[in-house]
Amino acid sequence: MHRSRILGIGMNVASRVVTNDDLAKMMETSHEWIHERTGIEQRRWVAPGETGASMATKAAKEAIERAGIAPTDIDLIIYATLSPDFNFPGTAVFVQRNLGLKEIPCLDIRQQCTGFIYGLSIADAYIRTGNFKNILLIGSEVHSTGLDKTTAGRDVTVLFGDGAGAVIIGRATDDQHMILSTHIHADGSEAEILWTEYPASAHDPRISEAAMAERKHYPSMNGKKVFKHAVTRMPQAIMEGMQANGIKSIAEVDMVIPHQANLRINQMVAQMIGVPPEKTHNNIMKYGNTTAASIPICMHEAIELGKIKPGNLVCLVAFGAGLTWGSCFLRY
Repeated sequence: MHRSRILGIGMNVASRVVTNDDLAKMMETSHEWIHERTGIEQRRWVAPGETGASMATKAAKEAIERAGIAPTDIDLIIYATLSPDFNFPGTAVFVQRNLGLKEIPCLDIRQQCTGFIYGLSIADAYIRTGNFKNILLIGSEVHSTGLDKTTAGRDVTVLFGDGAGAVIIGRATDDQHMILSTHIHADGSEAEILWTEYPASAHDPRISEAAMAERKHYPSMNGKKVFKHAVTRMPQAIMEGMQANGIKSIAEVDMVIPHQANLRINQMVAQMIGVPPEKTHNNIMKYGNTTAASIPICMHEAIELGKIKPGNLVCLVAFGAGLTWGSCFLRY
């Protein structure tokens, strides 16, 4: 049986910088109100011509270069998103086309903020079985074109940004650089506390003037419930991974990269499990919540800053809509 590892990582964010002060010109809010509740200072929103596929392609090209492989060495693309460029087909085929590839399989997955962790679990399983040798895993999101940029949508709109992160998952050649384990979960009993109801094939018509008048085509969230679930499930996922790998103390972990949903959530999770500030990395203040892209973007930055070094024991953890959650432990 083969084992998998991250061979290369890349990222790309939308070109338009939108500050909290910029949002205050669109709705009743302020830098202080946003920063106190979320930790966010600015986020990136797409400019005309930028799409999920275009950002994903740029992130993928960097990951391919860092992995030291050719695009033609890729034999599977996994694309995680909640904001596909089109209703169908999935966005992975457009990235495939942009990279000049043909006929290799493309898999689009929809696990929202936990999408990258789910994607890692799939890539790891495929590498282990020998089905594929080099897998391109992408998390890419364009939130800005679907947000309610009025005071009515303020609580959700201030959170989200646009960007992409990508990794090449290949075969490990030693135990110092490998994915150790992945742990994924879901519970749909409260799926509606974070969702976008319209347009939907569950309704006929899929969207109506009445639904739009009620602003049901914009995302909605019960923030208090989401916060409570996140600070419960993320520590559980971390502890599950520690137990699976015989890690007796969080002190053995060199770096924790949490999904970037809310700085207050991440700070509380770190406090609950005893992770010191120097052993975790957050960049939500610069990019907002980029959903499936947040973990690879954050991990890319931590590597660039020297906070993650080759051989380090790294924990990736996420919680998101669905509700979904999970973790991944790896030797970088």
